[in-house]
Amino acid sequence: MPDRDAPTDPPFDPPSPEALGLAEPGPLEGELLVAMPGMGDPRFTQSVIFLCAHGDEGAMGLIVNKRAEGLSFADLLRQVGVNPGEQAAGLAVHFGGPVERARGFVLHSDDWEAPGATKPLPRGLALTATVDILRDISAGRGPRQAVLALGYAGWAPGQLEAELQANGWLTCPSDSELVFGEADEAKWETAMRKIGVDPALLSSKGGSA
Repeated sequence: MPDRDAPTDPPFDPPSPEALGLAEPGPLEGELLVAMPGMGDPRFTQSVIFLCAHGDEGAMGLIVNKRAEGLSFADLLRQVGVNPGEQAAGLAVHFGGPVERARGFVLHSDDWEAPGATKPLPRGLALTATVDILRDISAGRGPRQAVLALGYAGWAPGQLEAELQANGWLTCPSDSELVFGEADEAKWETAMRKIGVDPALLSSKGGSA
Protein backbone atom coordinates (compact mmCIF):
# COMPACT_ATOMS: atom_id res chain seq x y z
CA MET A 1 0.00 0.00 0.00
CA PRO A 2 1.04 3.64 -0.26
CA ASP A 3 3.63 4.79 2.25
CA ARG A 4 2.47 5.13 5.82
CA ASP A 5 2.34 8.13 8.09
CA ALA A 6 5.35 10.42 8.26
CA PRO A 7 6.20 13.18 10.78
CA THR A 8 3.93 16.17 10.52
CA ASP A 9 5.05 19.52 9.10
CA PRO A 10 3.45 22.96 8.78
CA PRO A 11 0.53 23.07 6.31
CA PHE A 12 1.39 24.10 2.75
CA ASP A 13 5.08 23.41 3.00
CA PRO A 14 5.25 20.21 0.93
CA PRO A 15 8.19 18.58 -0.78
CA SER A 16 8.41 19.60 -4.40
CA PRO A 17 7.86 17.00 -7.13
CA GLU A 18 11.57 17.34 -7.91
CA ALA A 19 12.49 16.57 -4.29
CA LEU A 20 10.34 13.46 -4.51
CA GLY A 21 12.20 12.44 -7.65
CA LEU A 22 9.02 12.73 -9.69
CA ALA A 23 9.85 15.63 -11.99
CA GLU A 24 9.55 13.57 -15.19
CA PRO A 25 5.94 12.56 -15.94
CA GLY A 26 5.11 8.89 -16.25
CA PRO A 27 2.32 7.18 -18.17
CA LEU A 28 -0.24 7.35 -15.35
CA GLU A 29 0.27 10.98 -14.37
CA GLY A 30 -3.09 12.75 -14.53
CA GLU A 31 -5.09 9.52 -14.31
CA LEU A 32 -7.33 8.33 -11.49
CA LEU A 33 -6.79 5.28 -9.33
CA VAL A 34 -10.02 3.63 -8.20
CA ALA A 35 -9.81 1.26 -5.23
CA MET A 36 -11.12 -2.24 -5.78
CA PRO A 37 -13.70 -3.53 -3.27
CA GLY A 38 -11.08 -5.90 -1.84
CA MET A 39 -8.82 -3.02 -0.73
CA GLY A 40 -7.17 -4.28 2.43
CA ASP A 41 -6.26 -0.89 3.90
CA PRO A 42 -9.33 0.86 5.38
CA ARG A 43 -7.77 4.27 4.74
CA PHE A 44 -8.20 3.62 1.02
CA THR A 45 -11.61 1.93 0.99
CA GLN A 46 -13.55 3.22 -2.04
CA SER A 47 -10.87 5.84 -2.64
CA VAL A 48 -10.48 7.79 -5.86
CA ILE A 49 -6.92 9.10 -6.18
CA PHE A 50 -5.70 11.65 -8.71
CA LEU A 51 -2.12 10.81 -9.65
CA CYS A 52 -0.14 14.04 -9.54
CA ALA A 53 3.17 12.35 -10.36
CA HIS A 54 4.28 8.97 -11.67
CA GLY A 55 7.68 7.89 -12.85
CA ASP A 56 10.66 5.63 -12.32
CA GLU A 57 11.14 6.97 -8.80
CA GLY A 58 7.59 6.20 -7.66
CA ALA A 59 4.24 7.93 -7.60
CA MET A 60 2.33 10.53 -5.63
CA GLY A 61 -1.40 11.26 -5.60
CA LEU A 62 -4.27 12.87 -3.73
CA ILE A 63 -7.48 11.22 -2.57
CA VAL A 64 -10.26 13.44 -3.94
CA ASN A 65 -13.36 11.86 -2.38
CA LYS A 66 -12.76 11.76 1.38
CA ARG A 67 -13.33 14.71 3.70
CA ALA A 68 -10.96 15.57 6.53
CA GLU A 69 -12.88 15.21 9.77
CA GLY A 70 -13.33 18.19 12.06
CA LEU A 71 -11.52 20.81 9.96
CA SER A 72 -13.06 23.54 7.83
CA PHE A 73 -11.36 25.72 5.25
CA ALA A 74 -11.83 28.72 7.55
CA ASP A 75 -10.07 26.81 10.35
CA LEU A 76 -7.16 26.01 8.05
CA LEU A 77 -6.89 29.62 6.89
CA ARG A 78 -6.61 30.81 10.47
CA GLN A 79 -3.88 28.23 11.13
CA VAL A 80 -1.74 29.70 8.34
CA GLY A 81 -2.43 33.30 9.30
CA VAL A 82 -5.03 34.19 6.66
CA ASN A 83 -8.29 35.91 7.58
CA PRO A 84 -11.18 33.91 6.07
CA GLY A 85 -13.02 35.83 3.39
CA GLU A 86 -16.57 35.43 2.13
CA GLN A 87 -15.56 32.50 -0.07
CA ALA A 88 -14.03 30.52 2.80
CA ALA A 89 -17.19 28.51 3.38
CA GLY A 90 -17.26 27.25 -0.20
CA LEU A 91 -14.33 24.82 -0.12
CA ALA A 92 -14.10 21.57 1.82
CA VAL A 93 -10.88 20.18 3.28
CA HIS A 94 -10.11 16.66 2.07
CA PHE A 95 -8.00 13.81 3.42
CA GLY A 96 -5.42 13.57 0.65
CA GLY A 97 -3.63 10.52 2.00
CA PRO A 98 -1.80 9.15 5.03
CA VAL A 99 1.65 10.57 4.25
CA GLU A 100 2.55 13.86 5.98
CA ARG A 101 -1.00 14.71 6.85
CA ALA A 102 -0.16 18.25 7.99
CA ARG A 103 1.03 19.18 4.50
CA GLY A 104 -1.48 20.84 2.22
CA PHE A 105 -2.06 20.67 -1.52
CA VAL A 106 -4.55 22.26 -3.89
CA LEU A 107 -5.43 20.36 -7.05
CA HIS A 108 -7.03 22.91 -9.34
CA SER A 109 -7.93 24.07 -12.83
CA ASP A 110 -5.02 25.64 -14.70
CA ASP A 111 -6.55 29.13 -14.87
CA TRP A 112 -4.53 30.10 -11.75
CA GLU A 113 -0.78 29.87 -11.36
CA ALA A 114 1.90 30.77 -8.86
CA PRO A 115 5.10 31.16 -10.93
CA GLY A 116 7.68 28.65 -9.80
CA ALA A 117 5.28 26.97 -7.37
CA THR A 118 2.55 25.47 -9.58
CA LYS A 119 3.08 22.07 -11.22
CA PRO A 120 1.19 21.74 -14.54
CA LEU A 121 -0.72 18.48 -14.90
CA PRO A 122 -2.52 16.76 -17.77
CA ARG A 123 -6.16 17.46 -18.67
CA GLY A 124 -6.04 21.18 -17.83
CA LEU A 125 -5.21 20.72 -14.16
CA ALA A 126 -2.41 21.89 -11.89
CA LEU A 127 -1.06 21.38 -8.38
CA THR A 128 -0.08 24.19 -6.01
CA ALA A 129 0.96 24.09 -2.37
CA THR A 130 1.49 27.69 -1.27
CA VAL A 131 -0.44 29.97 1.04
CA ASP A 132 -0.98 32.37 -1.88
CA ILE A 133 -3.56 30.08 -3.44
CA LEU A 134 -5.45 29.79 -0.15
CA ARG A 135 -5.50 33.54 0.18
CA ASP A 136 -6.80 34.01 -3.36
CA ILE A 137 -9.46 31.31 -3.00
CA SER A 138 -10.68 32.94 0.21
CA ALA A 139 -10.85 36.32 -1.55
CA GLY A 140 -12.67 34.95 -4.60
CA ARG A 141 -9.62 35.29 -6.88
CA GLY A 142 -8.62 31.64 -6.95
CA PRO A 143 -8.92 29.00 -9.67
CA ARG A 144 -12.30 28.18 -11.14
CA GLN A 145 -12.22 24.66 -9.68
CA ALA A 146 -10.22 23.30 -6.77
CA VAL A 147 -9.85 20.41 -4.33
CA LEU A 148 -7.98 21.16 -1.12
CA ALA A 149 -6.28 18.19 0.55
CA LEU A 150 -4.10 17.54 3.57
CA GLY A 151 -1.62 14.70 3.19
CA TYR A 152 -0.93 12.57 0.15
CA ALA A 153 -0.51 8.98 -0.98
CA GLY A 154 2.98 7.94 -2.05
CA TRP A 155 4.43 4.82 -3.66
CA ALA A 156 8.04 3.63 -3.85
CA PRO A 157 9.53 2.65 -7.24
CA GLY A 158 7.56 -0.24 -8.71
CA GLN A 159 5.11 -0.38 -5.81
CA LEU A 160 2.12 1.05 -7.62
CA GLU A 161 2.72 -1.16 -10.65
CA ALA A 162 2.75 -4.21 -8.37
CA GLU A 163 -0.52 -3.15 -6.74
CA LEU A 164 -2.13 -2.68 -10.13
CA GLN A 165 -1.02 -6.15 -11.20
CA ALA A 166 -2.47 -7.54 -7.96
CA ASN A 167 -5.86 -5.98 -8.80
CA GLY A 168 -5.72 -3.54 -5.91
CA TRP A 169 -6.62 -0.62 -8.17
CA LEU A 170 -8.32 0.14 -11.44
CA THR A 171 -7.30 3.12 -13.56
CA CYS A 172 -9.76 5.64 -14.92
CA PRO A 173 -9.28 8.67 -17.20
CA SER A 174 -9.76 11.80 -15.14
CA ASP A 175 -12.01 14.69 -16.05
CA SER A 176 -12.93 17.92 -14.31
CA GLU A 177 -16.53 16.91 -13.67
CA LEU A 178 -15.48 13.76 -11.84
CA VAL A 179 -12.65 15.36 -9.87
CA PHE A 180 -14.41 18.58 -8.92
CA GLY A 181 -18.11 18.33 -9.74
CA GLU A 182 -19.39 15.08 -8.25
CA ALA A 183 -20.40 14.83 -4.61
CA ASP A 184 -17.59 13.08 -2.73
CA GLU A 185 -19.77 10.13 -1.81
CA ALA A 186 -20.64 9.54 -5.48
CA LYS A 187 -17.15 9.77 -7.03
CA TRP A 188 -16.10 6.15 -6.48
CA GLU A 189 -19.19 4.66 -8.09
CA THR A 190 -19.12 7.25 -10.88
CA ALA A 191 -15.48 6.40 -11.67
CA MET A 192 -16.29 2.68 -11.68
CA ARG A 193 -19.18 3.13 -14.07
CA LYS A 194 -17.11 5.43 -16.30
CA ILE A 195 -14.79 2.53 -17.06
CA GLY A 196 -17.71 0.16 -17.58
CA VAL A 197 -17.66 -1.58 -14.20
CA ASP A 198 -20.80 -2.20 -12.15
CA PRO A 199 -19.62 -2.08 -8.49
CA ALA A 200 -22.46 -4.40 -7.46
CA LEU A 201 -21.02 -7.16 -9.66
CA LEU A 202 -17.50 -6.99 -8.22
CA SER A 203 -16.61 -9.46 -5.52
CA SER A 204 -15.10 -7.89 -2.44
CA LYS A 205 -12.51 -10.67 -2.70
CA GLY A 206 -11.62 -9.87 -6.29
CA GLY A 207 -8.29 -8.23 -5.55
CA SER A 208 -5.84 -7.25 -2.87
CA ALA A 209 -3.23 -4.57 -2.49
